[in-house]
Amino acid sequence: MDPVYSFVLPIFNEEAVLPFLFERLEAAIDALDGPSEVIFVDDGSADGSAALLMQRATKDSRFRYIGLSRNFGQQIAMTAGLDAASGQAIILMDGDLQDPPELIFQMVDKWREGFDVVYAQRKSRAGESQFKLMTASLFYKMMSKLAAIDLPRNVGDFRLIDRKALEAFRSMREQDRFVRGMFTWVGFRQTAIEFERAERAAGETKWPVGKLVRLAVSGLVSFSDAPLRLALWLGLFVSTTAIIYGIYVFIDRLLAQQYVAGWASTMFVVAFLGGANMMLTGIMGLYVGRIYSEVKRRPLYIVARSRGFERARPIADEARAPSHVGPLSGAL
Repeated sequence: MDPVYSFVLPIFNEEAVLPFLFERLEAAIDALDGPSEVIFVDDGSADGSAALLMQRATKDSRFRYIGLSRNFGQQIAMTAGLDAASGQAIILMDGDLQDPPELIFQMVDKWREGFDVVYAQRKSRAGESQFKLMTASLFYKMMSKLAAIDLPRNVGDFRLIDRKALEAFRSMREQDRFVRGMFTWVGFRQTAIEFERAERAAGETKWPVGKLVRLAVSGLVSFSDAPLRLALWLGLFVSTTAIIYGIYVFIDRLLAQQYVAGWASTMFVVAFLGGANMMLTGIMGLYVGRIYSEVKRRPLYIVARSRGFERARPIADEARAPSHVGPLSGAL
C-alpha cells in the first residue's frame, strides 16, 4: 500500500540522538490515520549513524535509508529525500528532535482543512545563545527587506508539504538551493503552526557560525540581486564622485594656480574608470551570477547505497528527473 505520509529527515553525525528519534517517530506514525514511510538521508556521516539507520530500515518496513556518497550539505540532503518521497503529505524535519514529531498531528489537521504547506513557526528557541538569536533576527529582517519572497520569520525547514506543492518544488533543479525559500516561492495555500523549540535531545549542533553565514548568503543570493545592485550603485557613486572631484580640481587650477603636474588628471581617470568598471561588472553580474552555477549541469547528489526501497518504488522512479539524481549502488 502506498504511504499517505512520508517523513524526510536529513542526518549528519546524529548517532547519539537516533535511539530517541526512532522511539518518538514510531509512536507518532503509529498514531496517524494512514500508512507512513520514514526516509532518512545520511549526508556523509562519519560516526555510527549509517549503521543504525540501515539496521532500522532492515528491521522495520516503514523505514528507508539513503546514503549519499559524501557530505553534500543539508539543503541537498533534504532534496534527495524529497525526491524519493511517495506520500500525499510529506513532513520535512530535522533529526535532532528540536523539531518535535508530536507536532505533526496539528499539521495534518491543517492539511485536512485544505492547506498545501503547513510550516512550524518558533515561538521560542531554547538552548540558543543571544548571539545566534540576534543574528537570526537580523537575517529574517534582511530577507524581508531585500528578497523577492516574503520569507516567514522564525521558520526553519520543519513543515508538512502537500503532493502538488512538492511536485512544484521538484521541478526546480537549481544547484544553489535554499529549501525554505523555494517552498515560499512556489506559493499555494500556506499557514503556520507555532511551537516552543526545545534543546537538542543529545549530541552537538551541526550549525557553527560559518555554516549559518553560508546558508544566509545562499538564501540572499538565491532570492535577491541586492548584492549585485550594491556593486552597481557603488560604482555609480565612485564615478560621480570622480567627476565632481575633476570639476573641483579644474576650478582650483584656474583660481589658485597651484597643482602638481599630471597628478589631478591621473587620479581623475583612475577613479572614473575604476567606478565605471564596478558599475559594468555589477550589471553583467546580474546575469552571469545566475548562469554560472547552472551551466555545469552536475547532479545535485549521488546516492552511494540505500535500504528499504525494495518494498517500495525505486528512488530513480520517484525522482522523475534521472539526470539530476545520482546513480544507485548497493542494496535496494
